[in-house]
Amino acid sequence: MEACHGHGKEKESQDLPRVLLFKPPPDFHLFGDECFSSNKFKFLKAWESPLPLDQFLKTHAQSVEAILSSGGAPVTAETLRLMPAVRLVMTTSAGLNHIDIAECRRRGITVANTGNVFSEDVADLAVGLLIDLLRNISASDRFVKQWLRPRQAAEGDCYSLGIGSKLGGKRVGIVGLGSIGSLVAKRLDAFGCSISYNSRTKKPSVSYPFYSNVCELAANCDILIICCGLTAETHHMINKQVLSALGKEGVVINIGRGPIIDEQELVRCLVQGEIKGAGLDVFENEPDVPKELLALDNVVLSPHCAIFTWETFKDRQKLVVENLEAFFSNKPLLTKIVDND
Repeated sequence: MEACHGHGKEKESQDLPRVLLFKPPPDFHLFGDECFSSNKFKFLKAWESPLPLDQFLKTHAQSVEAILSSGGAPVTAETLRLMPAVRLVMTTSAGLNHIDIAECRRRGITVANTGNVFSEDVADLAVGLLIDLLRNISASDRFVKQWLRPRQAAEGDCYSLGIGSKLGGKRVGIVGLGSIGSLVAKRLDAFGCSISYNSRTKKPSVSYPFYSNVCELAANCDILIICCGLTAETHHMINKQVLSALGKEGVVINIGRGPIIDEQELVRCLVQGEIKGAGLDVFENEPDVPKELLALDNVVLSPHCAIFTWETFKDRQKLVVENLEAFFSNKPLLTKIVDND
């Protein structure tokens, strides 16, 4: 009887709809494979197959109805061509630059992301990078840890770090006043900063000054914080002209996507002192980081980890499962994509 019961459960699992995974999400490494588990669907893990990916996709072309993708596993037009039964692409990120949205629309494929699950944590890190940069926290930490005989250090040595800068009263320009940008503005408002913003359109409900031109925004702020998504329009939007407008006392923070900034130009400006500093959680060619940045005390770096809190990972897992279960139950998705900042 027990054997029959086990066989029945196995058959039941075989009958579940398939969700394709190209690569294991970070959650698998941290929480194990069961973190996205459900009795409503079954994962098909491409990395476990000995077959080349295109052959693997052709083998399962008619059985896969949904794809769960992370930023490290792009969903291209060619992928979708090989998977004609796919009706949903669910991503574990808020950003969509790794998904061919136009092709999904053309094929009538629904796309869902993680909505605002990450927004609080990303906004926190943006402010953290900024305070670190203005007050030389990371540079001071390195200075103290490199003291071989701290008590005998010359009294004036710490002045070599330079004097920090106050956050209150600074003019902050936010590029992309969406969910994350609005939370950054709210936090910096509390520090007494003066907020202005650039966005695709002016927000009628927002009282902050609006600049339709990002160069004009940069010219009228001390700090430029990049919070927008990566699209064809925003690629290298922060270029030589924008950085020049920001000026020698200007600071740039990027918690959006690396390629929004022309990284080569940013490095040149930092090395030559044409801007004051940068706080970067994202880079143009991840995981590669320009070696010039590593030697600069006026640069604070983090490894694209703005969302890395236990609470957010758990919230993301719950949301992903709920979206997939809603899809397979023909119910409305919780975070279906809508075009906005």
